[in-house]
Amino acid sequence: MHVFLSISTKLYHLKSTSWIPTVFLLSPKQMSQSTSIPRNQQRIRDHGYDDYMEVEKKTRKVTKFQELLLSQPNSMIAISRLDMLARRYGFKQYEAGKFILKFPHVFEVFEHPIQRILYCRLTRKSLLQIEQEKQALLAQLPLAVTRLRKLLMLSNTGRLRLEHVRIARKEFGLPDDFEFSVVLKYPKYFRLFDAKETRNKYIEVIEKDPRLAVCAVENVREREYREKGGDEENVRFLFKVNFPPGFKIGKYYKIAVWKWQRLPYWLPYEDISGYDLRSLEAQKRMEKRAVATIHELLSLTVEKKITLERIAHFRLAMDLPKKLKDFLLQHQGIFYISTRGNQGKLHTVFLREAYKKGELIEPNDLYLARRRLAELVLLSPRKAVLDKKLVNYTKHGDDEEIADVRRDYVENGGDQEAVREDGGEESVDSDDDCCIDSEYTHEEVNNADVTDDAEDTHITE
Repeated sequence: MHVFLSISTKLYHLKSTSWIPTVFLLSPKQMSQSTSIPRNQQRIRDHGYDDYMEVEKKTRKVTKFQELLLSQPNSMIAISRLDMLARRYGFKQYEAGKFILKFPHVFEVFEHPIQRILYCRLTRKSLLQIEQEKQALLAQLPLAVTRLRKLLMLSNTGRLRLEHVRIARKEFGLPDDFEFSVVLKYPKYFRLFDAKETRNKYIEVIEKDPRLAVCAVENVREREYREKGGDEENVRFLFKVNFPPGFKIGKYYKIAVWKWQRLPYWLPYEDISGYDLRSLEAQKRMEKRAVATIHELLSLTVEKKITLERIAHFRLAMDLPKKLKDFLLQHQGIFYISTRGNQGKLHTVFLREAYKKGELIEPNDLYLARRRLAELVLLSPRKAVLDKKLVNYTKHGDDEEIADVRRDYVENGGDQEAVREDGGEESVDSDDDCCIDSEYTHEEVNNADVTDDAEDTHITE
């Protein structure tokens, strides 16, 4: 009897509480899903950016070989010494010789006419690409000065370590000797000094120009508002979001992103030293300010990308979070992190709104010059063999044999773009660029001092 009464009492209590809405039975963690963007997001791969980094992995090695050749007398090196010198750049034994043979449009192996030994040098196409990049770097030097000024203005104190800027100089379009050609050349903008406490060199901006204190995202918002219109309250603090394919967006996540987009924040160039940052609202604004700071940092780069390890160098100076990778994974619609290109040792951060199908939407001359090297790397080696045969046949003046070579090449599935329909030669590059028997000198390229940037690739956060 007592057992029956106890069971009936429990059933009565369960039945009496069944009317309570389920929303009140949710845990606080589940309730918070609609008020903030969830943390610890899983990274979703975007193959367009990963394929971009796979090509850059090859171009990075090719660039190291180019620097090695340009540092040698007459910009050439004996094959017997190539393997020994290439080990400085992380190549294994007998790997250097196999590597240069993979890219005949960049490297040329020839027999020395006097010593009768094999040498390696750069092809004419490779030399033209280097000269094109050099001219583009000099032409955009005024823009590089503006980038450096804005980069220093992003810092709380208006100063950054010279070594940290030197490591990221290529991303911001600065020359190798920017300490002299940029910083010391413009004393009205920059000041170089040694810190007494740490004995490190620092770059400081002389005066913060309010005309430069305009973020790139503000220009995007203004353009979007003029073209598409919309509610001013929703567009005022909006970031352009483009999630990767396969990213699961739930109901609570949509609500969290909508509320986050409407959240006001302090601009990256704004002085926040006078605000009280202890409240929860201030912390949320600081988190969104960190997103805007990284967005502006990527907008200042030439290719709208930079490694996560180099962003970490500016973390303390720009009030960025400690766990940068987890922080950026919360905003995969704005940024993309790729681990390709260096065996997972580096994390490259892309600005998603600046790219479309793996290509920069608004390319600049320096970006195009660097992509020219990627085009030479991706050219088929069979085309280099065809170029050599065509040049040899042209020397003998046998047009019928030239036509036969072209016909056999197309039938075998070669690069048909190399042969025009009218039977003529390429309009951009001459056919004898990659010929082993070609005669040219490397005096037109300056033997500039090349700095070894290998130590920069292993800098951790």
